[in-house]
Amino acid sequence: MSPILLLGAGLVFLAGTLALSLIGVVTTERRGVARSVAAINALGSAPDVLKEELERPFSERILAPLGDRFVGLGRKFVRADTATKLQHRLDIAGNPTGWDVNRILGLKVLGLGVFGVLGFLYLSAAGWPFVKVVLATAAAAAFGYVLPNILLYNAGQKRESLMRKALPDALDLLTVSVEAGLGFDSAVGRVARNTEGPLSQEFQRLLQEMQIGRGRVEAMRGMAERSSLDDLRSFCTSMVQADSLGIPIGRVLRVQSQEMRTKRRQRAEEKAQQVPVKIMVPLVLFILPCLFLVIMGPAAIGIMESFK
Repeated sequence: MSPILLLGAGLVFLAGTLALSLIGVVTTERRGVARSVAAINALGSAPDVLKEELERPFSERILAPLGDRFVGLGRKFVRADTATKLQHRLDIAGNPTGWDVNRILGLKVLGLGVFGVLGFLYLSAAGWPFVKVVLATAAAAAFGYVLPNILLYNAGQKRESLMRKALPDALDLLTVSVEAGLGFDSAVGRVARNTEGPLSQEFQRLLQEMQIGRGRVEAMRGMAERSSLDDLRSFCTSMVQADSLGIPIGRVLRVQSQEMRTKRRQRAEEKAQQVPVKIMVPLVLFILPCLFLVIMGPAAIGIMESFK
């Protein structure tokens, strides 16, 4: 009877343990559900400011404050007039979407840290001496710091190249429109509508500034300050002088359009004359050796065989 009693006692103990476990699991689930419901109810009754803060995306809650810290560090590293210079470079580049002074300063600090850390880790793993690692890390960090400036300068150069190509045709259209009887503002609007690219954007901005009440002289000077293109600055200066001295605008535009066409033809001739000089290097290093091998190779082989 004792084995049967022991077996019964064991079963009773097992049943009690299972019952207590089930009760604990159910209780824990109920507590978890209760906490979740309480959190939902608390969120539903929270103030609107807290709801808006929690509903903001991750980029605004985490990345934006981090970017503000980078911007603060960047302003400490640069001089006082750096922000003005960066804004001028942004105007030359056409103020690309998403680019401003604060973002560039933040990217400079971020590039400094990222390139410095990556360069240090890579060179340390490569087994370089410590002095070389430090120097190469400093060079990589400096490159990361100036990389946003390089990208901004490159964007400005591409934009000015497009403006230089489109300026003679735009001045021809402006001259024809003024000589046909249109006012200067209407002629600028026609040029802005019938052309494309960054020069069209500049003329649109010039027209908008004149329409909101800014004087023509001030608008033309602002257009010249926003660009480092010599041809465009010369055109703006000529228009300002014509407006100040009372010279007919049609005559000035005719002279300016002829001058721009002459400069474009001279630039094309200059590039055509540079072609022989530029082609000399690949000709000497790559083309002539191949020709020598093809032409002189069989003759050299024949001479060697005859001497044998």
